[in-house]
Amino acid sequence: MDVPLMAEDEIDPFFGDGQVNQHAPWIIRTRFVLRTDSVLGRPSASWFNPFVRVLIVGCGYVGLPLGAELVKQGHDVSGVRRTAGTEAELAAVGIKPLVADITRPDDLARIPGSFDSVVNCVSSTQGGVEEYRRVYVDGTRNLIEWLSAAAPKKFVYTSSTSVYGQTDGSAVKETSSTAPASETSQLLVEAEKLLLTAAAERKFPAVILRVAGIYGPGRGHLFLQYLRNEAKIAGKGERPINMIHLDDLVGALLAVLKSGRAGEIYNAVDDEPVAQIHFFRWLSETLGKWMPPFSTEAENGDRKRGLTNKKVSNRRLKMELGYQFKYPTFRQGYTAEILRLDRAGQLNVEPEVR
Repeated sequence: MDVPLMAEDEIDPFFGDGQVNQHAPWIIRTRFVLRTDSVLGRPSASWFNPFVRVLIVGCGYVGLPLGAELVKQGHDVSGVRRTAGTEAELAAVGIKPLVADITRPDDLARIPGSFDSVVNCVSSTQGGVEEYRRVYVDGTRNLIEWLSAAAPKKFVYTSSTSVYGQTDGSAVKETSSTAPASETSQLLVEAEKLLLTAAAERKFPAVILRVAGIYGPGRGHLFLQYLRNEAKIAGKGERPINMIHLDDLVGALLAVLKSGRAGEIYNAVDDEPVAQIHFFRWLSETLGKWMPPFSTEAENGDRKRGLTNKKVSNRRLKMELGYQFKYPTFRQGYTAEILRLDRAGQLNVEPEVR
């Protein structure tokens, strides 16, 4: 379980004066280690308490590396997955494994203890409308009710930039309208409204992070299609792709945990929405492969329903929380991913027959 997956879609240690130490890879503070790939910005004393308890609901593709980083920072981290059998994977990085289904209030009631921070990055496993309603709407409602008796200091929810339904190629920010045509995206909007209402009326400490298309090890729909010679360019290839590397999503979550304000929304997306055709052209030049073919008119007609066309802004994340991207654009991120695959002997570039 992890962040809703949509098809569209370190840190250097600091001296005491807040200046970056370019030479020392480790700084020991208040009985724990601040690593070079840790949260950006100067942390507050409370956040650096080694006994802060964090619960990650949906400890999968996003939750697992987030929890591993929090453990390295000295925090007490518990991770929830829906099914048993993967406890060893969490325990291996120091996360306390828990099994619970957030669609079942009785499961939540059995989770021991209270928590200082809760991160909900759960995802639906099936992807249909009813599953979205159960996981995102009912699950969110259940979490709010369960935590109301002993509310955490912060609750972070990973939503999706698919809540923006714009189709005109415009730039969108956190205050832009959220009226998507897709039923599943409408349910994500409904889940957000539950949290924002709880924050306004019950002072529930909810912060929403709207996440763009995630890429990184094993992820990146268009990139993986391109490697398999299955990619096609939709329309004229002008539609923007909004993306974020997994490492930067983890960094953004850490920044929100540290400094995000209750009742606020932040977009988690890199600096450069890129037109699909430019993305494939860069891959073609980088890997020495042909550009993929264009989709047929029939294929384009099938894809148009529910598609959005927008450029998502990350200004609030950078300006308000001071987040600095490890991979500001897809070029840096995919260069790192291509090098990782090549070094592991897993980069299979097979040119198509033309």
